[in-house]
Amino acid sequence: MRVLFMCTANSCRSILSEALFNHLAPAGFEAVSCGSFPKGQVLPRSLSTLAHAGISTTGLGSKGSEAFSECPPDIVITVCDSAAGEPCPVYFGPALKAHWGLEDPSEVTGDEAAINEAFMATLTRIERRCLAFFALPFASIDRQALKHALDKIGTL
Repeated sequence: MRVLFMCTANSCRSILSEALFNHLAPAGFEAVSCGSFPKGQVLPRSLSTLAHAGISTTGLGSKGSEAFSECPPDIVITVCDSAAGEPCPVYFGPALKAHWGLEDPSEVTGDEAAINEAFMATLTRIERRCLAFFALPFASIDRQALKHALDKIGTL
């Protein structure tokens, strides 16, 4: 199952989600990420946060949804409010869509400790959601129940 985490810039929240999901994922699950208006580069703080948590940053990069036109996702999860309101590209076909909104830790101001705390809090929230996702009964759940479960996970 391929899950696409989508944000506007694809430089922070969607990148953190992709990396942590893949770090925790059992066989058969894969996450990718994209942005509706990608920045073209990942925020250095996103990469250092992942590295500090022992999560691989290999292969992470800021890209647009067209990168997945030949291999569309099964599920699209938006992680910022502006991306949640945008329609998915038509080539994503029947992908389920859910919104797991996250506050943007890159917008936190203050000293290094406050900024680091914001990034780690975001990573902790993503982890909680990913673990709930992996606990779903994928072998027996129907599409409507899966959509409902995904929406519920977005409130955790």
